[in-house]
This record gives sequence, structure tokens and C-alpha cells, in this order.
Amino acid sequence: MPSPEPPCPQAAAGYRGRFAPSPTGPLHAGSLVAALASWLDARAHQGQWLVRLEDVDTPRCSPAAARLILQQLAACGLVSDGPVWVQSERGTAYAQALARLQQAGLAYPCACTRQDIEHALRDSGQVRERHTELRYPGTCRSGTHGKPGRAWRMLTTPNSQINQPESHYLKAFLAPFIENGKWHWHDRISGWHAQDVAQRVGDFVLRRADGLWAYQLAVVVDDAAQGITHVVRGADLADNTPRQLLLQHALGLPHPRYLHTPLVLGTDGEKLSKHNGAAPLNLDDPLAALNAAAAALGLQPHTACPMGEALQTWTLEWAHLHPCPSPAADGLCGH
Repeated sequence: MPSPEPPCPQAAAGYRGRFAPSPTGPLHAGSLVAALASWLDARAHQGQWLVRLEDVDTPRCSPAAARLILQQLAACGLVSDGPVWVQSERGTAYAQALARLQQAGLAYPCACTRQDIEHALRDSGQVRERHTELRYPGTCRSGTHGKPGRAWRMLTTPNSQINQPESHYLKAFLAPFIENGKWHWHDRISGWHAQDVAQRVGDFVLRRADGLWAYQLAVVVDDAAQGITHVVRGADLADNTPRQLLLQHALGLPHPRYLHTPLVLGTDGEKLSKHNGAAPLNLDDPLAALNAAAAALGLQPHTACPMGEALQTWTLEWAHLHPCPSPAADGLCGH
């Protein structure tokens, strides 16, 4: 793999970062780590920091949780530099992006249920690893077999089952960005990564069977619309990056530089999350909560100074630890 572009010592011109929580409940210790890291990266490089509420999974999200998250961030001195975007209000933009993929032959309808996919994988002898997604076996690539389409999926490899123009287009489209079937991308902390999207997750969902928009499409469309140049988020989301790169190229959108922070683990060794009952942040003492988040990021504690002073000191420390490459560099293999 080529070496990444040397970090630039000056501020990243036009830097725009974001923190994008899902309002399914209050922030917990792990989400504050991601929020603080993204805020520090923006401040360290004289950029803008935006907040976006990723509530496309509307049954699980609530306006009350959204308001609470914004209050929690403000209590920690983390306030968006622009209007807070709400994904549930952005359906028209996602529909336009899906239409472009459909017109290019890169999206197709799928009639499979989750049970159908599990049965197909089991019949082929494939075993699902713990904490991994179900890899879509491509059942509906050549058609929905007389069933109504329930979802829309993104084509991740040329369709060998049919000889249509989109299959040849996809092969030519992917060729400059894939090496030995794998997408290569660079993380500012952990270096180069590679993933075979087709083998890892298969043709992934763009619009769900229940009509809701999938995370992968929404985040790509919104990052581009907001002019996001740098994404700082938890390491649990790193696995999504190749799918997002594929969508960015398919839609002709720029892609950000990525940095994934270490995860905060519970006593059981699992990632802290709302799903496993992570406790809401205790903000009786916001500086104490921020010090715990800073420690998780490898920063020095500042317990005996005003919160604003602590944030300024961490900003300088972050700039030293994580200098910012040029936002014009794309971090892809060979580019």
C-alpha cells in the first residue's frame, strides 16, 4: 500500500466536521467520546463543527431524545456551528439519490425477508460470525422471482447472471478503486484498511422493506450536502466506510477523510451502547464527564480549571496528536 499523504502543519482550509447521533435515547459515555473527538478535531484545525440528528429509523427515535442530546452537548460546551440537520426531514434528497442509482443500473429491488437470507446462507453452508451482518447472497440480482420488491439494494459487483449494460458499466466503474476485489482506504489513526464489500456484506440495502431510508445512503447524501470534509467517529463504524466510499463514487460525490476513535467498553467487555443498557451521562459535573471522555482519547486530565480552559488545552493537545492531512487528499489506494 502507498504511504498516506504527509500531514500538513497549517489549518485544513475549509474543514467541516460533524457529530451525528441517533436520537434513540440520551448520550452515554461512549457517545461523548465520539462527540468530543469530532469537536476537538474541528477546533484543532480551525474548522466548523456541525450536529446532525440521524433519525431515519423513526420508530426508534423521538423528538424528546433529540432535544435531550442537544442539551447534553451544550452542557459540555459542544454547540453546533450551524443549523442542526434532521434526517427525517431529508427524504426528498435520499429519493433523488436512489433514483440516480436506479437509472445507472446500480440499484435493484429485493423481495427477500431476513428469514429468506438466513435460510439461503445456511443452505450454502455459511456461518454468520458474532456481531457481523447477514451477508446478502444476491438472490434477487436477476429478479424478484414473481414476488413484489420489498427493499432496494446497491449492486457491489458486476452481475454475472445477466448480460446487461449496467453489469459492464459497474465493472468499469469499480476498476480504478478496487485492488484484488478489495476497497482500500486510509484512517488517520490506524492507517490503511481493506475490505471486499461483496464478500463481507454483499449488495447492501439503500431503502428498507418498511420504506425507511437506510443509514448508508442517508449518511453519504448528507455528508456531501453539508460539505463534510472530515469524519471523526467511533471505531464501531469503521466497517461502514467502504460501503460509503462505493456510494460516494457511484453518486459522483466527494468523500471525507476518516478517523475512528477507540471504543468505550462496559464491564462485560462489550461496546457501551443504548442497546446493552449503557447508563445516560451524568452531567451533574460536566467537566468530570469530559475528563473521562478525554482520558479515553489519550488526553491529559484537567480537573482543576474551568471547562472552557480544559477544552482549549485538549484542542492544542489533539492538534499535536492528530495533525490534519489536506482535505483534498482522498486516501484511496493509488490515488
